[in-house]
Amino acid sequence: MRALISIILFLPLAAFSQFETAAYFSANMILQRDQPIPVWGRAIPGRKVEVRFGTHTKQTVARTDSSWLLYLPPQPASYEPGTLQISSGDTAVLFPNILTGDIWLCLGQSNMEWPMNLEMHFKEAVKKNQPRGLRIYNPVYAGKNIYATVFPDSVSRLLTSNRFYQGAWQTCDSQTLSSMSAVAYYFGHTISTNMHIPVGLINLAIGGAPLETFIDQQTLLTNKQFNAKVNGDWLKNNSLPVWIRERGMQNIGNINTVAADAYGKNHGFKPGFAYAAGIQSLRPMPIKGILLYQGESNAQETERVMEYGALTALMVSDFRKKWKNPALPFYFVQLSSIDSIRYKSQLWPLFRDEQRKLLQRIPNSGMAVCSDLGSENDVHPRNKKEVGERLARLALYSTYRQKIIPSGPLPQKAIYKNGKITIRFSNSGNALLTADGRPVRGFSVDGKNDCPAFIEKNQITIPVETRPLYVYYGWQPFTTANLINTENLPASTFKINVQ
Repeated sequence: MRALISIILFLPLAAFSQFETAAYFSANMILQRDQPIPVWGRAIPGRKVEVRFGTHTKQTVARTDSSWLLYLPPQPASYEPGTLQISSGDTAVLFPNILTGDIWLCLGQSNMEWPMNLEMHFKEAVKKNQPRGLRIYNPVYAGKNIYATVFPDSVSRLLTSNRFYQGAWQTCDSQTLSSMSAVAYYFGHTISTNMHIPVGLINLAIGGAPLETFIDQQTLLTNKQFNAKVNGDWLKNNSLPVWIRERGMQNIGNINTVAADAYGKNHGFKPGFAYAAGIQSLRPMPIKGILLYQGESNAQETERVMEYGALTALMVSDFRKKWKNPALPFYFVQLSSIDSIRYKSQLWPLFRDEQRKLLQRIPNSGMAVCSDLGSENDVHPRNKKEVGERLARLALYSTYRQKIIPSGPLPQKAIYKNGKITIRFSNSGNALLTADGRPVRGFSVDGKNDCPAFIEKNQITIPVETRPLYVYYGWQPFTTANLINTENLPASTFKINVQ
């Protein structure tokens, strides 16, 4: 008699030594629409593996190293839930309630991680019916909510690439909403309701994380500009932000049992570690695009600020190579505003401008400006709704081809003639305006002192006695600059040459 097949509902089979699926797979997940669907895992070498989803069945045989991988045919977006069944020998697993739609990878630090229950619009959001196709993969990372103190043994034991992130796909409802990334939620909500498709959000953000942790170690190592970032113990490496090394020492510096390699002990801030622990493990799965809200940890030293553009471009280029998609969308949030009295934000205007320059450096990218949403004494502004919706606007324009204005005004040229500077903008809409209806402010010709400026339809004019080298806008850590377009979207901080 044929052996009874054991069927395990909802759980990935990581605990089974002879047959397992990738931990990424679970009930309630989203599969990327319109692309071949990879399914992978491990099984006894030479043993057949069968995968069923809807009307499609595919088979393969586990390789000599026990790995297996197969592809299901592309599927259109669908709100009709399906069950993914995977079997090998006398073991099978069912993953129910699966939809096909668009998957967005969300990276960054605490402002991307920031949960809905601490967001200013949460009480309003939780009362509403949630989009039926909104799902989130929101794993908890080792060390979450532990700050300037030593990690306990229960956390330090999880500092390996296969244990660092732990979680499963969840539907969006009144129970799960509170812990979701607020920025990701409002982005996904806007996309799902406008495009009428299921949306999956993969949130791998880590509070305090530098950009370096999301970049493959090997990619850093083979890059001439950045290979010094993976040279010896990261906790002692002067090519990395000072703050993240100080926090790393506080967390793991005196723990001898933490897993380590040639580049030091593992930690969420270690170069390449979040990539190895989270991004690499889901990499076979196609995604629609990447969202990033990160930079605070890379914005405290001039050298780190000035390399940020090239470092971000390296990360995006590498992701596009690995996903074999040279046009993979990349949308990011420009840092907001905060005063420098209680926070080391002196370089934030320069950093915001370096982020603006990413728009020319990285094709198929977009920037959500949120300097108007900053909190004077809090690095975590509570209005994430506007941030998520501004990110979604970029995607609706560039990825989903809606005819909208994607962002606030961006400077094109500053021209001096006859005692006057004229600044031209893109994304100005029908006319430039001010957020508070008062005269425009925030412009400077020396980067220190505001100067008179005037709106003339889609241009700014600044009267000057002599031609300056540059014109600046929003050039304070906490800026009250007020230029917007007809969509109420704020202008970016900038410093540009006067021609």
